[in-house]
Amino acid sequence: MVMNKKKKTFAVYFLIVLIVFQSISGLFGGVGLLIDPNGSYLKMPLFFLRNTPFKDYLIPALVLFFILGVYPTFIAVGLIFNLKIKWTNIINIYKDQHWVWTYSLYLGIILSLWIDFQVMFIGYWHFIQTIYALLGIAILIIALLPNVKNYYKLTD
Repeated sequence: MVMNKKKKTFAVYFLIVLIVFQSISGLFGGVGLLIDPNGSYLKMPLFFLRNTPFKDYLIPALVLFFILGVYPTFIAVGLIFNLKIKWTNIINIYKDQHWVWTYSLYLGIILSLWIDFQVMFIGYWHFIQTIYALLGIAILIIALLPNVKNYYKLTD
């Protein structure tokens, strides 16, 4: 199965921009916490972690860097260049869609869950949590738009 040669719509470009934004922020946030797992580099006090299983930000930093930084970078490159990578279809539950479309949905869900767990464990402490919750929802909504879904639909 291959993708049709279609012109990218504004919504497709907007999805790419949203995912690139998440990629950059995930990489920088992850690196910032990896540099200083005590959180002072990013001005995140350790008392935020008092109701969590973590004694410092090392594990959250790794999740942030890899799952919300490297993973979206991989998706963004795939979205931009329409990469065909066979092994990506192993966890692509929508076999009639290009893997990047499905992975975009996964990212929207993961980001929304990340913020949900963050608020559940450390509470609501900054408006940026709302921004990232809305970003996760926006990624889902834009990916589910008919013209975006159709752009990434595979044909025989």
